Amino acid sequence: MASNSVFSGGVSRRSFLRGSVAASAALALAGCGQASQSGSSNAAASSDSSSASSSSSSDLAKISFVLDYTPNTNHTGIYVAQSKGYFADEGLDVEIVQPPEDGADALIGAGGAQMGVSYQDVMANSFSSDQPMPYTAVAAIIQHNTSGIMSRQADGITRPKLMENHTYATWDQPVEQATIKDVVEADGGDYSKISLVPYNVDDEVSGLRANMFDTVWVYEGWAVQNAKVQNYDVNYFSFISIDDVFDYYTPVIAANDDFAKENPDQVKAFLRAAKRGYEFCVENPSDAADILCDAVPELDSDLVHASQDYLKDQYVADASAWGVIDANRWSKFYQWLNDQNLVENKLDVNKGYDLSYLEA
Repeated sequence: MASNSVFSGGVSRRSFLRGSVAASAALALAGCGQASQSGSSNAAASSDSSSASSSSSSDLAKISFVLDYTPNTNHTGIYVAQSKGYFADEGLDVEIVQPPEDGADALIGAGGAQMGVSYQDVMANSFSSDQPMPYTAVAAIIQHNTSGIMSRQADGITRPKLMENHTYATWDQPVEQATIKDVVEADGGDYSKISLVPYNVDDEVSGLRANMFDTVWVYEGWAVQNAKVQNYDVNYFSFISIDDVFDYYTPVIAANDDFAKENPDQVKAFLRAAKRGYEFCVENPSDAADILCDAVPELDSDLVHASQDYLKDQYVADASAWGVIDANRWSKFYQWLNDQNLVENKLDVNKGYDLSYLEA
């Protein structure tokens, strides 16, 4: 893998699950630094104005927030809250950090970061182990699972059964392969007729162009938008369109249990600010994209804006408010993991999240 840089197509499902900070090997040709000057200036002006009215940094409680991967539009609400002074308004000094090689979850569980980004499926691995990490999901960043299978449009793979006699890029994880098997067989297909090939790229569009694989698991908000930005024709179907058991929460904000227990007001304050940040993204996607670009100029501006425009309808979607986790959807997915024997020890399907820190 290459060095720790941020690239136009470098947010892959494999990399999300592994929590790796490595990305692809070539910089985007057009970075966020080339976004409109007016947008960047407005973002900076807004930040300066908000910060001026906030408490001095010495009066603020410090929180380290670890990302799951290099910065992307899943994180925009956090960057907006930081840029516009929402965290400072809540008495917080938030440091946004990138994950170590063993992932964000390990850092949150060890208390090296008080809060950070994880996923319901990844947290299940910890919760089912003999030594579960002490952390809990406290808010959903995106309301529904927006991942699925992307392929070249010319191949006509518009449903799971049609993955037969094609290659699928796998990162060789049990939950991943069980999901593919489940949706293919539910569609009347034969999973054994799919050839599994190693997933060794971070830009899925480039992988499809080079015929490294025919099908790949992606996030619609990034890889599919990347294909559109590159004018590359693809087919895509989502997992939740096949079976709503896969409508689990990915990604979520998680908090270290000891920190949350000892500092509940700080967790609540963080989530209030984050909620304002994501609500800003919903109402002002272009401005929010400019703020992310200003903070991370290595990102591809066109991709960030396209992704932000897609995600504006996904952060809250049909929920009553940003951050809400539905108990039935959470437990249904964990029950599926139990039934498929995909966890080391059976999960308590009703545990792993706590909405008491999320205020209406």
